Amino acid sequence: MITIWHNPRCSKSRQTLALIEGKGDVTVRRYLEDSPSAEEIRLALKRLGISAVELMRVKEKRFKELELSKTDPEEVLVAAMVANPVLIERPVVFAGDQAAIGRPPEQILDIL
Repeated sequence: MITIWHNPRCSKSRQTLALIEGKGDVTVRRYLEDSPSAEEIRLALKRLGISAVELMRVKEKRFKELELSKTDPEEVLVAAMVANPVLIERPVVFAGDQAAIGRPPEQILDIL
């Protein structure tokens, strides 16, 4: 089973979705409308092997509006992503117990 945290307005997200279509059952989660929980984000971080700030769009206007910092504690950043899913880098693809960020889209091929 493949799951993608998808934003249809993002070209990289659309390109990544096109790469995984036909590779098995795909669940498309529009994460801006269906925000991941803190537990789901922590699991994504574990599967990705990255820190919270590495999953964030730190150049996003909302990051600055919230006065967030790259050095904030993990739980502060996770909570910010839950409350403001626009801060989550996109797309994120999950396959089994692995995950990858589709930037560039081809980066997800290793986990399929």
